[in-house]
Amino acid sequence: MLELRPCCEHCGKNLPPNSTSARICTYECTFCKDCVDEFFTNVCPNCGGGFVPRPIRPANQLSKYPAKKEALHRPVDLAKYQTLYLKNKNIKPENR
Repeated sequence: MLELRPCCEHCGKNLPPNSTSARICTYECTFCKDCVDEFFTNVCPNCGGGFVPRPIRPANQLSKYPAKKEALHRPVDLAKYQTLYLKNKNIKPENR
């Protein structure tokens, strides 16, 4: 079951369960579309994986399977991230 984390780990933008702006990697590292497009270009700064749009949990399922409430806001050190990005930017996620 996806956690549906409540905010972008980098900028802190709210990402409610019905957000179409949420992006996740295979480990559910969660970022907003703006940060993924502007800073991370399909290379997760935590694990090096790729991003996909986070699925929307139907509203009638949220009471049974609620979204995570605890925010995980840990801005990425973009200077340190460059090493990971440069290593992975030209490799498709399925080949990393």
